[in-house]
Amino acid sequence: MALAMLDALICPEFQYRYFTFDATWGDDEQMGAMRNGDGDHWFLHLSDSGAALKGYVQELEHSDTRALAREVQRRVPADFNAFLHEPSFAMDAVSYFYWRRSGDEAWTKVAHPEPGLAQCADGSADYLSILLAPADCYYDYATDYFECEPPIASIDHIYSMAPLTPAIVKSLNPQLSMTEAQASAAAIGYPWVSARASLPC
Repeated sequence: MALAMLDALICPEFQYRYFTFDATWGDDEQMGAMRNGDGDHWFLHLSDSGAALKGYVQELEHSDTRALAREVQRRVPADFNAFLHEPSFAMDAVSYFYWRRSGDEAWTKVAHPEPGLAQCADGSADYLSILLAPADCYYDYATDYFECEPPIASIDHIYSMAPLTPAIVKSLNPQLSMTEAQASAAAIGYPWVSARASLPC
């Protein structure tokens, strides 16, 4: 969610963002995504059942993603059928897949059914590391992709899920209005400070 909020503030044009998040994907469902514009992507589905993440890397040395896709359908619990059978997520092309039921202490990874391919790099380390990385990792990404230098303090503010304020919006994108930022925050499910609350007493 924080990555999607940062991308939305820095880049209002939806089609150019890497990270997105839909807080109202379905009834009690949320969906996060990364798309790099070259075909590589991951989708994260959140529901009362837990969480599941599917990723695809277009240019891996091994390309038998359909065998892994079939293994995913066999191995992943039926709790995640809404995700597994959603056409938008292109489940016929899978490079890596993780799932975690509500209450589980750790994620389960679906291994490739062919032992040799199960040991190959699947791209997950490259594309998922930013989910666990500190603010300076997002700074490096934004500097490279958006060619800007967002303040680390503002990135930290968003990473901590602190409410969005006019000052934070201005620091990340002086051209973006608070009204526009609030519209993005509402779609993402990110909190913000209302204009009334920000007025002095």
